[in-house]
Amino acid sequence: MPTITIYHNGECSKCRGALEILQERGIPHAVRWYLAEPLSAGELVALLGKLNMKPSELVRTSEELYMQHYAGKNISEEEWVTILAENPMLMQRPIVEYGNKAVVARPAERMFEILPAMYSV
Repeated sequence: MPTITIYHNGECSKCRGALEILQERGIPHAVRWYLAEPLSAGELVALLGKLNMKPSELVRTSEELYMQHYAGKNISEEEWVTILAENPMLMQRPIVEYGNKAVVARPAERMFEILPAMYSV
């Protein structure tokens, strides 16, 4: 059975909420502290494929870093991959991954869209 991975930022209340649900339900999972262990460009491209998202769709446009450096600029999808890999705080969160699927788990219950039915009870 594939591993459930949550891409987690401990300072984010939505991430903490999603992680709590996994823990409270006893759902086995791995935690990827993506700020401490950023995704490589290749990992990011693979994750985007599972999310069925373009890199620009994963960007948190409410972040100060985005507003100061990237807002209003014409940035290609390939450039966004590099920017996100170098600045993981710009990624939407939390992300839950299972097998060949992933979802931005906001609200946290969205994770059950991709998890096996046995976990949604």
